Amino acid sequence: METKEKIEFAGLPLAVYREIAAHLRQVEGVEVSLITQSSSQFDYYQSQIESICLCWTEKANSESRQRVEQILTFYKNRYGVG
Repeated sequence: METKEKIEFAGLPLAVYREIAAHLRQVEGVEVSLITQSSSQFDYYQSQIESICLCWTEKANSESRQRVEQILTFYKNRYGVG
């Protein structure tokens, strides 16, 4: 059974979202997709990405979840978001 989780980092640029997604895709049992911004109003300071969708597969274990938390904490601390 898969479990989905939505993660948002307000204001991060597209390149950083892609970096986070690439990092998370290396974790076993995790599938990652980027959700594009749905706002109809253009805002130069708003990210092109609304959120990251994490999909936990049956291969995920406690080590996988711990690794994902470490990765997310790293980016939260690095960019002051979360």
